[in-house]
Amino acid sequence: MKTLKYIVSLSIVLIVFINCTQDDNDLSFVDNVVAPSNVSALFQITQDNSGSVTITPSAEGAVSYNIILGDNSETIKVKQGLSAEHVYAEGSYTVKIEAIGITGLKSEVTKDIVVSFKAPENLVVDIENDAALSKQVNVTATADYAMSFEVYFGEPGHDDPVIGNIGEAVSYTYEEAGTYTIRVVAMGGAIETTEYTQEFEVTAILQPIVKAATPPRRDMSNVISIYSDAYTSISGVNFYPNWGQSTLYAEIDVNGDNIIQYSNLNYEGIDFGSTVDASSMEYLHIDVWTADLAALDIFPISVATGEKAVTKNLIADQWVSFDIPLSDFTDQGLSMADIFQFKFVGATLPDGELGTVFLDNIYFYKPSSIPTEPVVAAPSPTAPEGNVVSIFSNAYTNVTLSELNPDWGQSTTLTSVNVQGNSTWLYEDLNYSGIVTDYSNPTDLSGMTFVHFDYFTPDATTVGLKLVNTTKNDGDPLKEDIEYVSSVTLGTWVSVDIPLSVYTTDISAITQIIFESSSAKVYIDNLYFYTNGDGTAPTVAATSPTINQSGVVSIFSDTYTSVALNEVNPNWGQSTTLATIQIGGNNVWLYESLNYTGIVTDYNNPTNLAGFKYAHFDYFTPDATTLGLKLVNTTKGDGDPLKEDIEYVSSITKGTWVSVDIPLANYTTDVSAVTQLIFESSGAKVYIDNFYFHN
Repeated sequence: MKTLKYIVSLSIVLIVFINCTQDDNDLSFVDNVVAPSNVSALFQITQDNSGSVTITPSAEGAVSYNIILGDNSETIKVKQGLSAEHVYAEGSYTVKIEAIGITGLKSEVTKDIVVSFKAPENLVVDIENDAALSKQVNVTATADYAMSFEVYFGEPGHDDPVIGNIGEAVSYTYEEAGTYTIRVVAMGGAIETTEYTQEFEVTAILQPIVKAATPPRRDMSNVISIYSDAYTSISGVNFYPNWGQSTLYAEIDVNGDNIIQYSNLNYEGIDFGSTVDASSMEYLHIDVWTADLAALDIFPISVATGEKAVTKNLIADQWVSFDIPLSDFTDQGLSMADIFQFKFVGATLPDGELGTVFLDNIYFYKPSSIPTEPVVAAPSPTAPEGNVVSIFSNAYTNVTLSELNPDWGQSTTLTSVNVQGNSTWLYEDLNYSGIVTDYSNPTDLSGMTFVHFDYFTPDATTVGLKLVNTTKNDGDPLKEDIEYVSSVTLGTWVSVDIPLSVYTTDISAITQIIFESSSAKVYIDNLYFYTNGDGTAPTVAATSPTINQSGVVSIFSDTYTSVALNEVNPNWGQSTTLATIQIGGNNVWLYESLNYTGIVTDYNNPTNLAGFKYAHFDYFTPDATTLGLKLVNTTKGDGDPLKEDIEYVSSITKGTWVSVDIPLANYTTDVSAVTQLIFESSGAKVYIDNFYFHN
């Protein structure tokens, strides 16, 4: 009966596990698991001539470690957070630390150690203030016959030493700047130690050394900028009016970004020179950096209703971004319809002195109408599997990747998300992010001619892709090169095809692929390399659109029901000829000798595009040097800027299908009554498909 009880209990556990697995079997998190990073270990030897060494491994993302001791002893296995002990004979050893992640992915590092029963000799200590972190001091020590060192930083009340491996750096952040006695003790396996003492002046960083985060791109109608390099600010602003203040004003440059400095701040004003109607906005944004002020009072000032304040707490030595709801002011009775000044007030410091603030990106805004995330999947690729080396795509078999978003000091976070059943990478705060294929077996792309990826972003100003061949030396132009998207389009999927010929990188041995952007939110799908024949004519159809018919006004596409067209390529004196051909069972317009060509919808019933954001078309050309799309509203008179306007593709890519999405906001044309659509080019051969308007 006892045995039966255990069998029944185990069965119940299994049933529960199986049911849970069936109910919640989303294993997509595995897609984002990477090998452990920042693998290291601390080595501490007992000072008793015994050779006993304590090894404490560490890593991000590790659950356990293998420690290969380097003296032919058996490997020691250690769980995360624990240490191992081993007795060495005198000598030099190379210890390998192998960190193991939850899925079995591994990373390793080797450390050279010296086990000696002599007192450390030739101790050399380097002490320096950190260049980026205020009041942080970094200490490095080297010595013969030493394995580790202790640093006593000399701040009262902080008596415990910081321990590090010999030859490596340890750091400490002081509460206050000043002069301190720093003592370094080098230790080996001997009872005797060797010491070094130095009086050292700890300094504070008194101004920002990095700029504030770049504000997101916004439609002009959604922002009123008072001071920011990111937007077009109002003119005529006085940032230092004479209000009898003790405050001093300066403008400084930090990494190419202009920043306001108010020092000795009791109060300070900004005079707009005219009134600003911010009543349609929802927030006031401001970035603040200080080394000493605890809080800042922020006053918008209205002509009719005076001034009202909000107090914001500051954090020393870092940029703090505030997005203050305007209701915080209007609830106090402030009118936002006639703001003409700001006032800033800083409290007196405990020692009676006045502090300093640095201000940037002062603007009113309302949330953007640009979509913040995709609601449809990226278009599915059409290139044949045999012509592709895929890095990330549900459409192909992908190569094995060693690392995703490895810790190289970036701000970027990466998650794998599901968009309409399609796995998609979501990069947030993307400044840069690496993809490592295999350092031991580089990826040979010498047979490929293009790199493709699809991106969606609500706020990026730049998107670039770097290809790296780490078999080449630093400084060698064959090692790495980056290409940027010529013009970033927001709020819709955009397909990018970059000719590999524009890279200087030797693509026969690619080991790293790196995305770079403006600390933005960027979705990525369908990252692959491919070849497309000789590039004189398309061999496959353009990718099929994924947007629902309800969100589209289609001019020409097999995917959608298109509007009726009265004329296509009418005789307006052009050299252009037009034929409708089939590629992969898909109807395509082939324009030859294209200088210009018209498409007429209906003069009596113009097409209303007022609710749409983008004009989309796919093109393939072997020889065009320019390609533009003109929108014409013939209900307007000649010379009226609302009648017509043309936008050109910023950079022509030849020999492959290219998707174009032009924001309708770029046109001056009144798009509420469009009657003509005109393609213009350089007398070239151009294939066109999937010509439509969408959101």
